[in-house]
Amino acid sequence: MTNLFQKWNNISLVKRILAGLIIGAILGVALPSLSVIAIFGDLFVGALKGVAPILVFFLVMSSLAQHKKGAKTNMGSVVALYLIGTFASALVAVVGSFLFPVTLTLTEAAAGTAPPDGVGTVIKTLLLNVVQNPIASISSANYIGILAWAVVFGLALKHASDSTKTMLGNFADAVSQAVRWVISFAPFGIMGLVYATVSTNGLEIFKDYGMLLALLVGCMAVIAFVVNPLIVFLNIRQNPYPLVFKCLRESFITAFFTRSSAANIPVNMTLCESLGLDEDNYSVSIPLGATINMGGAAITITVMALAAVNTLGYTVDIGTALVLSVVAAISACGASGVAGGSLLLIPLACSLFGISNDIAMQVVGVGFIIGVIQDSCETGLNSSTDALFTAAAEFRQWRKEGKPIKW
Repeated sequence: MTNLFQKWNNISLVKRILAGLIIGAILGVALPSLSVIAIFGDLFVGALKGVAPILVFFLVMSSLAQHKKGAKTNMGSVVALYLIGTFASALVAVVGSFLFPVTLTLTEAAAGTAPPDGVGTVIKTLLLNVVQNPIASISSANYIGILAWAVVFGLALKHASDSTKTMLGNFADAVSQAVRWVISFAPFGIMGLVYATVSTNGLEIFKDYGMLLALLVGCMAVIAFVVNPLIVFLNIRQNPYPLVFKCLRESFITAFFTRSSAANIPVNMTLCESLGLDEDNYSVSIPLGATINMGGAAITITVMALAAVNTLGYTVDIGTALVLSVVAAISACGASGVAGGSLLLIPLACSLFGISNDIAMQVVGVGFIIGVIQDSCETGLNSSTDALFTAAAEFRQWRKEGKPIKW
């Protein structure tokens, strides 16, 4: 049994995950009624979501407490890349919607949902999340609050004794080890998640929305394979695609099936560790990216809003389209702080064109129908880009210092 376990661990995690993906898809087609298989996915996602808030809190607090005065940090570069990437995503969505306009067959409005009144509401929600009780932030996985309090406590502990800092480091290491154990079960978790998707959702339900899905996924593909590599190249000045594909392979796949940026935080941290990045940097930038790096959300908000515009026969000029890009980018950064994620920010974008809330909420209803594919691709793009831009910012620093870039 020990030898079998060692042989299993010697196989690349990516290969094991792909095996779980294939087995889950086969079982979903062959045995759609064997719903007990899906519990593996629920357990995996639950474990990741459970450990991620604690991981973020202790890693950020420990990193800041032990940060040496004068030591270099690249957080400014990472945040700049996050914002540039999100705005670029909104622009690509505008161009895609102009080149391939789509219309919607509107459905009933999503029941029990309420969109924010405007960008001000989104910003207010973010600020309130910052000051939420730290224990409540951890228990509710409010990463804005977790980051804020971890920074406060980390800075407050900078002058603590060495033994206290050692204890914090030990806690962070222990939680990191727990995360590694959870991730080692990823193949079984992915198997359960794929099984649940294949056995429950037939592709025929997406037939009526094929053009809309094609536009959404197409814009996300342009970002993933054209825009993001260009941004990375401008930073590292060498072929970006090996790094891009590594991030997509090791981060996108798990995020696609977990459909949770928060659950993918431990996966991204493990990826950053394998890239040889500085833990003091990625322990902050990865959870921060899960809250403000929302290129996929910006695409969803923009495409769905312009689809509503096309359905109503409105004309959009270039100036209004640019304003929409800015609003979509700002709103997307606050998506994690709004119940319902990016879909409930669609009415905010629709309000730019005078579209009534009743019609906008019907567009949200369409979003929920295609959500299985849309949300999976959106989360995969968002989360994999967190790791990609974190690596690009640090590799840029390595290049300036003459340090070889390897991954």
